[in-house]
Amino acid sequence: MMQRRGFTLIELLIVISIIGVLVALLLPAVQSAREAARRAHCMSNMRQLGISLQLFYDVHGVFPASGWTTVGAGNPQGKFVGWRPLTLPYIEQENLQKLYDFNQNWWEGTNPTAAGVPVLTYQCPSVPTRMDVLSAIAKPPRPAMDFPVPIAPTDYEAIMGVQPRSIDPVLYNQSNRFSVMHRNSEVTFGSIMDGSSNTIAIVECAGRPLTYRLHKEQWDIPNDQGIGWADSEGPFSLDGATADGSAQVGPHAMNKRNDNEPYSFHPSGSNCLFADAHVSFINEAVNIKTFAAMCTRAGGEVVTSGIP
Repeated sequence: MMQRRGFTLIELLIVISIIGVLVALLLPAVQSAREAARRAHCMSNMRQLGISLQLFYDVHGVFPASGWTTVGAGNPQGKFVGWRPLTLPYIEQENLQKLYDFNQNWWEGTNPTAAGVPVLTYQCPSVPTRMDVLSAIAKPPRPAMDFPVPIAPTDYEAIMGVQPRSIDPVLYNQSNRFSVMHRNSEVTFGSIMDGSSNTIAIVECAGRPLTYRLHKEQWDIPNDQGIGWADSEGPFSLDGATADGSAQVGPHAMNKRNDNEPYSFHPSGSNCLFADAHVSFINEAVNIKTFAAMCTRAGGEVVTSGIP
């Protein structure tokens, strides 16, 4: 009788099991490599934003304000305008800036239509898929809004400084609590007493206007800030947060909540852009006072501990 050559069922199951084990071992490495690439892309985005701040400085002699409500550099009409519309030409978005009407507040006229144009430089690739944002609750003087097109998001925001009552009311006050970009500011390099390479200008605040706690989306918590890249009311000062993100004052510097606190979707930390345009990845275990020292330009702090 002729014998048929082939695999037995047991042999086939063994091979399938081995392949499954190899895939299970390989998958985390692949995911880690993909996240490393996304994090590098995010750093590149922030680096471009850093260069745009430097170019704005070269033209106007000051850093842009985090948000204008009065007449100032780049805002001769004194409208509500944020730092991103002011720096669009320096990230090769001159045509988009031409669509933006600086004679109107960011939510008026045709500006909401311009604000619907996506700018990839403002978006971190690690952020999950977003839903369209077609409305916003009121934040006076801006009324509640229904937008003509989905508002394009941003995952990067100016850190205005620290909240003294939350961080250290003895060390910080109204004269030394600020970073390089805050409301109606006109900051020069000469006023960055702590050094431009030691002072954070922009942090990740990813996923807004959707609200997140510990990387879980919270559908029942409304957010009136960070509506999109054109929103002038998105910048914030550091408070810190509790471990579960439920409260805004606490020992954790980042990645606990994304409404008005530093927040990223990168494992174990977040990218930060400094005033000299370099970008560093800072571990989320950083001491809150160490991070606060980097969020002020003239606090006079002496940082003795390393950044984890």
